[in-house]
Amino acid sequence: MTGRWWAGAPTAAGLVFGIVVLGGCSSLVEDTGEPPGAPQAGQELLREYGCLACHQVPGVAGPQGSVGPPLAGIADRRTIAGMLPNTPDDLARWIQDPQEINPGTLMPDVGVTDEDVDDIVAYLYTLERP
Repeated sequence: MTGRWWAGAPTAAGLVFGIVVLGGCSSLVEDTGEPPGAPQAGQELLREYGCLACHQVPGVAGPQGSVGPPLAGIADRRTIAGMLPNTPDDLARWIQDPQEINPGTLMPDVGVTDEDVDDIVAYLYTLERP
């Protein structure tokens, strides 16, 4: 019985080593929950894409609408559009294709690019509640 246990020891040791190494690698890329974009660029992009026509956005100059919800404190909300968990990825999905997520919503698809949506989400997540 003792001989069999030692015969499998190298395999077991290799598995343990692999698990430890792979487990350690996951901490090399820290998921902070923060969006990857540039908030200052996102601030300007909100105006360029016409978001102010429907939303109130603190820190962005110009006339602001009231058809859509105010965007202050959006990072503190539990859901996006009452449907999606509030994560940077889901907010980006909503901004880029709201009709796919909620057909018939008043939120239009304004053609926000992948790069621009990261910046917009980064800015929106900096906004605090009034």
